[in-house]
Amino acid sequence: MKSMFKKTMLAASCVAALGGISMTADAANWLMLQGTEKDGQAPRARVWGFVQAEYQYMKDTRVPAGAFAGNLMQPNLLGPERRSNEGSSIRRARIGVRGTGFPLDKNVNYFFLAEFGHNGITQLANGNGAARLSDASITLNHIKGARVRLGLFKTPGSEEGLAAIHIFDYTNFTNMADNLLLERFVSGNGSGTAGNGSTSSGVTNTPRSPIGAFRDVGVQVFDTFKGTNGWEHSYAVMIGNGNGINRTDAGSNGSKDKYLYWASEKVYGGKGGRRQGLKLFAWTQRGTRILTTEGAGEYDRKRSGVGATFRKGKYRAAFEYVKADGMIINGTDGGARPGSVATAGPGAGTAVASLNVNVNGEANGWYVHGGYLIAPKWELDIRYDVLNRSTETTTGERKFDTLTLGAQYFLNKKSRITFNYEIRNLEAPGLASTHPANIIGDALENRVSLSALVIF
Repeated sequence: MKSMFKKTMLAASCVAALGGISMTADAANWLMLQGTEKDGQAPRARVWGFVQAEYQYMKDTRVPAGAFAGNLMQPNLLGPERRSNEGSSIRRARIGVRGTGFPLDKNVNYFFLAEFGHNGITQLANGNGAARLSDASITLNHIKGARVRLGLFKTPGSEEGLAAIHIFDYTNFTNMADNLLLERFVSGNGSGTAGNGSTSSGVTNTPRSPIGAFRDVGVQVFDTFKGTNGWEHSYAVMIGNGNGINRTDAGSNGSKDKYLYWASEKVYGGKGGRRQGLKLFAWTQRGTRILTTEGAGEYDRKRSGVGATFRKGKYRAAFEYVKADGMIINGTDGGARPGSVATAGPGAGTAVASLNVNVNGEANGWYVHGGYLIAPKWELDIRYDVLNRSTETTTGERKFDTLTLGAQYFLNKKSRITFNYEIRNLEAPGLASTHPANIIGDALENRVSLSALVIF
C-alpha cells in the first residue's frame, strides 16, 4: 500500500508540474460537485432530490440443470428481494439538503441525503423498507490545496459509482460494477467454495447490512487544480471504515479501507455533471474483511481501476477497466435463489441454496459506452460490458457479458425517460458446453427496462 501511495503521489506531482497547476475555486467534477459549494454563491440550505420510477421484465426461466433444477433462477429475478421476474417500483426516491455554514463560516459545507426508494439500501438485511441515510458529510475548505471531507459519502473510485445516479445514462449498472464494486456484506458460511449449500438446519450466507452503495464512512483530503491549455486535475486520499453506509458494524472489517484517486480532464466547456470534456482517471482501494463463522478469518478486499470519459457536442463515450482481488461475491449454488431446496443429487430434499463468497478470488471487468444526441431531446446509447469472475481457477471461472441498447427522451433539463434492452450472456469457459454450469448459463434471460426520472 505504501509503494502504491508513493507511486500515485509521484504521478500526481509529475502531472502537476507538467500542467503548470494553479488552484481554482471552480467545481466541475464529482469530487467537487458532491463535496463542496460554490464560493459566495451557495445558499445556507438548499433542498433537492430526485425520484426514479421503473418497470423491468425478464422471462421466468427456471434453473434447467444441476442439483437445484426447477427452482427459481437468481439472475432472472428482480432485485433486491429476487422474488419476481417482472414488476414496477419506485427504485429511488431521495431527498436532501446542502449548503454552507454562512454566516458563521462560509468555508464549511454540508451535504445530507436520505433514500426512501425500493432498493438494496432500504430493503436488504432487515431494512424492511425503512428510509436510510445515504450521505451525511461536512467539508472544511480552510486549507489551500487540501479540503477535508468527513462523514458518510461516495468513495473516490470508479466513474460508474462516483457519478451522480440522476444523470446515469442507463437503468442498471454493468456486471463489473454490480459484482465487484457494489459491495454486499454477508454473514454465514464463508468457505468460498462453489456449491457450498448447507442443510436446512445449517447456516447460509445472508446479507447482514444494506448494500455498500459505493459509499463509506471516513475522512477524505481532496482538491482540484487548474492546469494549462484547459486541463483540470483532481486528487483524493481517503481512509474509511469499510462498512459501506453502515455507521457501525462490529466485527465486519479488519484494517481500515484506504482509497487513492487521481483525474485529469481537458475541459471543453459547460458546467455541472454534464460538462463537456475528456477525463482520464485512475484509482485504488485496499482493505480487509472479517468472517466469524465457517471459513473464519481476515481476508483482503482489493480493487483498482483506470478509465476515460468523453463528452463533446452530440457525442458521449466512456471506458473503464477494474481489477479485483480477495473477497468477491461468487453467485449462488446452482444459480438458484437462496433458500431453494435441492431437487437432485445426494442433498436432494435437504441442501439449501446459498449466496457464495470467494474469499481469495480474482476477477476483472470492463465496459465501453457510446452515446449520440440525434435530436435536442433524443439520445441513443449503446454499452458493452464484461465481467470475468473467479479467474484464479479454470473450472470456477465465469464470464458475463451484456450488450445494452438504450434510448433517452429528455422532457426537460431535469426530467427524462429511459428505455433499455439488455442482451445478456453467461458461460463457464473452462468447462464443457454440456456441463450443468453452461446449461444454466444458457438460461440467463435478456432484460427490458423502462424508467422515468425527475430531479427537483
